[in-house]
Amino acid sequence: MARNLIRRLPILYQDQYQYQRLCSSAAAAAAAPAPSPVRDRDRDDEDESVGMKGVRISGRPLYMDMQATTPVDPRVLDSMLPFYLSRYGNPHSRTHLYGWESEAAVEKARAQVASLIGANPKEIFFTSGATECNNISVKGVMRFYRDKKKHVVTTQTEHKCVLDSCRHLQQEGFQITYLPVKSDGLVDLDQLAAAIRPDTGLVSVMAVNNEIGVVQPLEEIGRICREKGVPFHTDGAQALGKIPIDVEKMGIALMSLSGHKIYGPKGVGALYLRRRPRVRVEPQMSGGGQERGIRSGTVPTPLVVGMGAACEIAAKEMEYETQRVTGLQERLLNGIQSRLDEVVVNGSMEHRYPGNLNISFAYVEGESLLMGLKEVAVSSGSACTSASLEPSYVLRALGVDEDMAHTSIRFGIGRFTTEAEIDRAVELTVRQVQKLRNMSPLYEMAKAGIDIKSIQWAQH
Repeated sequence: MARNLIRRLPILYQDQYQYQRLCSSAAAAAAAPAPSPVRDRDRDDEDESVGMKGVRISGRPLYMDMQATTPVDPRVLDSMLPFYLSRYGNPHSRTHLYGWESEAAVEKARAQVASLIGANPKEIFFTSGATECNNISVKGVMRFYRDKKKHVVTTQTEHKCVLDSCRHLQQEGFQITYLPVKSDGLVDLDQLAAAIRPDTGLVSVMAVNNEIGVVQPLEEIGRICREKGVPFHTDGAQALGKIPIDVEKMGIALMSLSGHKIYGPKGVGALYLRRRPRVRVEPQMSGGGQERGIRSGTVPTPLVVGMGAACEIAAKEMEYETQRVTGLQERLLNGIQSRLDEVVVNGSMEHRYPGNLNISFAYVEGESLLMGLKEVAVSSGSACTSASLEPSYVLRALGVDEDMAHTSIRFGIGRFTTEAEIDRAVELTVRQVQKLRNMSPLYEMAKAGIDIKSIQWAQH
C-alpha cells in the first residue's frame, strides 16, 4: 500500500503548496528523535532504555561526534524530497522534462557548491564522497603526469585515504615525502618548501584535520606551490562550510569536499578541479563519461541537490555558527578543566576549528573511558580507523606519548548542539574520569609526587 501511495504522490499533491507542506512534515519527522533500536520486552512500556551490541543506556546518547558525520539539516531534506517523489528523472536524459528538470537541479547545486569556495561551477565535479575525491586527486594527477612527475609531498597526519593512495603510488614506482608536523599539528612551511623537487607532481595537505581540528596555513602553502609550479591539493572535507575558503586566493588546484560533514546527505561529495591554469587528472572509473569524463556514473540528483542546499545554508550561517560553536567549545573545555587536572588539549588552540576538541586525560585508559561514556556519542579518533586499538597515528605524529595518545577523546560540536548537552557531557565526562582515576594506582602515585616514567617495571 505504501508503494502505491508513493506512486500516486505526484498526482495527489499536484498543488505545489500542499506538496511543500508534505516535504516539510517529512523533514520535521526525520528531525524528531528516532525510536529505540532495541526494546526490552520485559520492561514497562514507559521505559525509554535503549539497548544495542550488549550495551543498555537510559535513552539515546548525546551526539558529539560531528567530525564522523553530521545530522541532515531539515531544510536540506526539504530540498531533496521532491527529487525522490516526483522529479525523479535521470539528469543525463536529454529527451524529456524529467531529465531536463533534474539536470537543472544538478547545475544549480554545482553553482551552490562553487559559490561557497569561490570557484567557477565548471570546476566542480560530483562524486560519491571525499574519499573518492582524494583518490582521483592523488592517483589521478600523478598517473596523468607520470612521464614527467614522480614525486608527491604530503604530511604524516593526512586522512587515511590520502596516505593509502600515496602508498599505492609507491608500489607503482612513485616517490613520496611524508612531512612531519610540529607539536601543535601545523606543517613547517620551510620544510615543505625544501621538500619540493623539480619532479614533484603534487603537494597534498589537509585543510582541517579530522582528529584534532587543526587548520593548516592554506594561503601560505598555496603561495609556495604557486612559486614552485606544483599543483596544491587539499582535503577540505572538514573545512567546507566551517572556515572561509577562497580557492583562488589560497592557490588551491584541487580540493576534496564531502556532503555529510556539512549537514547534507551521505554518499555524495564534490571535487574542485582548477581550470586556469588547467590541472589534468586520469579518471579512476570507466563508464559513460558523466561529469565531463572525470567521474563516470549517473549523478544522484537528490543527494547532489542536498549537498548544494547544505552549502548554501552554510554560506549564510557560517559566521554566526562559528561564534556559537566557539562559545560552546569554551564552555566544554572550561567545564572539564575546572574540575579535572592533568587534562591536555591536542593540537593548536590558536589555529583550530572550534567544533573539534581533542582532549587527553592522563592516567585514564581511553577505551575504558569510552565504554563508561555510553550516554555521550564521542570518538577516540577518526571513524575510519577507530576500530583499531593502536594509538592514533595523528597524535603520535604530534609527538604525544603513547599512553596519552591512548587516553584521547574527540568531542565534536555542531549546529544542533545545545548548552544543556554541553553541560551534561561535562558532568558525565568528569564523573567517569574521576571514577577511573580512583581505581588507578598510577594516578595515586603521581599525586604522591612519584615520577612514573622513572620507574623500572619488572616482569614476572
